[in-house]
Amino acid sequence: MNIFDFDVKNAAGETVSMSDYKGKVVLVVNTATGCGFTPQYEGLQKLYDKYKEQGFVVLDFPCNQFANQAPGTEEEIHSFCQLKYNTTFPLFAKVDVNGENEEPLFQYLKSQQKGIMGSKIKWNFTKFLVDKDGKVVERFAPTTAPEKIEESIKKLI
Repeated sequence: MNIFDFDVKNAAGETVSMSDYKGKVVLVVNTATGCGFTPQYEGLQKLYDKYKEQGFVVLDFPCNQFANQAPGTEEEIHSFCQLKYNTTFPLFAKVDVNGENEEPLFQYLKSQQKGIMGSKIKWNFTKFLVDKDGKVVERFAPTTAPEKIEESIKKLI
C-alpha cells in the first residue's frame, strides 16, 4: 500500500486519484488561511516553482480542525491563497486530519510517519514528504519552514 491507493476530492468536489501523482515527489500539507503559519504558503509556492519541472508537487489540504483557522469555503480559500500568496499548486477539499471523520489519506500518512504526538497531527501546516513510488519518507512539524525541507526534496528528485 502507498499514497497512490487513495482517492481524494479536489476543491471543486471532483474525485482525484492520488495515482495521478505517480513518479512525482509529493509534499502533502494540511493548511489554514487564518493560522500563524499561513505565511508558509509563500515558501511552499517557492519550492513548487523551483522544482515542479523536475517532478515535484505540493498538495494543499485545508483543515478547519485547529481553532477554526480555515473557516471559508474551498472557493474562498483558493481565492485567498491566489491573491495573497500567488499559489498555483493543487488545492483539495477541506478535510479532517484527526478523529472520527479524518480523511483516509491522512490516516495512512500518519501511520507511516509518526510525529511528536504519535499518529495525531498537532496543528496546521504539518507536512508529509512522499517519494516517487508513493512511500512516505518524512514528516515535518508545523514549525518547519518550507525552505528547511528543500534538501530533503532535492534528494528525492
